[in-house]
Amino acid sequence: MKHTFSKIVFPLGFTDSFSLLSCVDEAYLVGSSSSNSCPTGFFCARFRSACRFAAHTLWAVLLLSSFALGLSACYSDHDSPDAPPTEEQLADYTVMIYMAADNSLESYALEDLKEMKEGMAQVNNSNVHLLVYVDTGTAPRLVELVKEKGVVTEKLIKEYGSRNSCGVEEMQEVMDDLKGNKSLLAKKYGFIFWSHGDGWIPASSHISTRWIGQDVTGTIHYMDIKDLVNFYAKYPKMEFILFDACFMLSMEVAYALRDQVEYVIGCPTETPGPGADYSRLIPAIMAGGEQIAVNIGKAFYEPYEEKYNGGLGATDQNWTAGASIGVVKTELLSQLATRTRQYLTNAKMPEDIYQKVFDYDKRTPTSFLYVGYFDTVQMMEQLLSSADFAQWKKLYEQALVYWQTTPKNYSDNTGLFSMEGTNGISHFIPRANRPLAASAYQDTDWYRDAGLSQLGW
Repeated sequence: MKHTFSKIVFPLGFTDSFSLLSCVDEAYLVGSSSSNSCPTGFFCARFRSACRFAAHTLWAVLLLSSFALGLSACYSDHDSPDAPPTEEQLADYTVMIYMAADNSLESYALEDLKEMKEGMAQVNNSNVHLLVYVDTGTAPRLVELVKEKGVVTEKLIKEYGSRNSCGVEEMQEVMDDLKGNKSLLAKKYGFIFWSHGDGWIPASSHISTRWIGQDVTGTIHYMDIKDLVNFYAKYPKMEFILFDACFMLSMEVAYALRDQVEYVIGCPTETPGPGADYSRLIPAIMAGGEQIAVNIGKAFYEPYEEKYNGGLGATDQNWTAGASIGVVKTELLSQLATRTRQYLTNAKMPEDIYQKVFDYDKRTPTSFLYVGYFDTVQMMEQLLSSADFAQWKKLYEQALVYWQTTPKNYSDNTGLFSMEGTNGISHFIPRANRPLAASAYQDTDWYRDAGLSQLGW
């Protein structure tokens, strides 16, 4: 079976003069109907854990920070060559797509780059910038996709040597090359992180899933979510991040990023092999507006909805097996954590909760790759009284501003599965036979602030 992984997109829009764009790994698993393919005969599922070498997604979102006031010399601040641009001189949007594709995703990176050019060709606003950092294992480079006379071409900004594109220092260098170019500064920024990714548990551990991005330069490199959060903390808050990767719409991930981004966008399941349709996504990003995060969610979901037919004849070129996507407003998550802690005071955990709550993770529970991404709403319904659950759910629904799924989604492990009764955001539930995972979970912000220790976790 041929495997590919999942891609993550993080558009970010700031009102400051900085930008952050990152791409996450795309997990594509491609098989055939031959005897050694997946039992259902389907062709792809952008699913990192399905990869046998456990390479998955989620790439790092990079952020641009505001500049200091210009220097004064013989010039006024406005005239100084070192002065920051005025509001009138700023572009409307600058978006960076960070493609960490030095892995099994190399061929998909080149295909998506074509889609990005198709998407940029539809953008009529000349006061926007689309930057792409791409590392497919050879000649990593930062380019701008420039539209001139209706034709989109690559304008080289910088070439880099062989590198680990999942490293913080390497991403910082790309960020500096962006923010150091005054012509690229904008009123708002977007970041797409394109690479492999898988959940919340640290990659340094064998039970790991809390990482994004994969780079195989020398050895296999990942970036933990905690490192990504610390990286973002150095810059102004992003407007949103889209994870075009598997399993990233989790309560633990969204809560960890609450101080760095306004909206977290992602899938609770395995993301299909084709990933985001950039020919639809780029115009939605560059259009901006107050509903930009929701519109990005729609631009991701609607191409799948239009083709969905229950998976009949699904291929990378004609993905008919469905998908799901959600958008979380992070400013409400601290309040949700407080409310959760309050209601869990009297909560009781059913022994059979694993059977009663939907699990988005269709890997075999005995597999070392399995994590368990359970439906948050269904879990809380099992834990709380009816009255407490009703109040809790109202706040949850305010935080989840967009959620769409086709009737079925696809897993490389089980094929098509029903999404009936699902509610978007996933949640970890510790198991007694996975003590390392349970211990790592206690180190998450959500575990601490939501009072999950009250459950004996």
